Amino acid sequence: MSAVITPRDGRSCVVMGVVNVTSDSFSDGGRYLDPAVAVAHGVRLYEAGADIIDVGGESTRPGAVRIDPETEAQRVVPVIRGLVEAGVPTSVDTMRASVAAAAIDAGVSVVNDVSGGRADAEMVKVVAAAEIPWILMHWRANADHRHIGPADHYDDVVREVLAELSSQVDLAMAAGVHPSRLVLDPGLGFAKNAEHNWALLGALPELTAQGLPILVGASRKRFLGSLLADESGPRPPDGREVATATISALAAQHGAWGVRVHDVRSSLDAIAVADAWRRAAESGQRRAAESGQRRAAESGSHHQGSE
Repeated sequence: MSAVITPRDGRSCVVMGVVNVTSDSFSDGGRYLDPAVAVAHGVRLYEAGADIIDVGGESTRPGAVRIDPETEAQRVVPVIRGLVEAGVPTSVDTMRASVAAAAIDAGVSVVNDVSGGRADAEMVKVVAAAEIPWILMHWRANADHRHIGPADHYDDVVREVLAELSSQVDLAMAAGVHPSRLVLDPGLGFAKNAEHNWALLGALPELTAQGLPILVGASRKRFLGSLLADESGPRPPDGREVATATISALAAQHGAWGVRVHDVRSSLDAIAVADAWRRAAESGQRRAAESGQRRAAESGSHHQGSE
């Protein structure tokens, strides 16, 4: 595959459905450890309208303990193979080159690397050789989830994230990855607090203006739970779907290439509304422009006739 995935059905934004084949993910850990159950869930998400299914075998939630690469591959490869056999486009969510290589052999279409290539120096070689899209996420962390430097301190989070992603892009291109196969993810919630996350979302037009596709991954994340908190505490993950879908619609409206979500249908519905609104607004702008041109022409004709 020489270019990134495109949306189905004329939508403005790719919807990536999440299948976590993990025991400890913050949202649905343990629910899809059985490969058959995971494949069935991925097929349901695709039939609901997802463009691609992102399969991950290692949790990246705060405090998660790393698993060995063999276990990770054993989790994701059977699921990817089953989805591919069912005709479902898939991506693999991994920081390890060996797992990415096994997933590519199983037919995966995209590598989604939350470390942006920083966790495993071999990853860029694997992706370059496979000539498939690579999602580079921003995360100031190493492979063991330990911070590199002042991980969650930013003087200007938008400027710094852009600069650090640009550096990751330069390294990828130097290793032979064509820019048409790169997607960037600002890494909401990864060594970033709620203020950082909102700043990055608010700067989405600035991120997309850099010229590469942008993936937004806000689904069910902690900063949404905090935003929706009440006297009983933060909203639990399964109560954050409306907020997630709202972000999906706004991300699509502001030029995001894609959104990564657990509940596909709610985000698809929200994006459909945003797309219809945009089309209506564009139609109204065209009518206003045409009306202005007619008035100007009529005014010019009137003046000429009065001379």
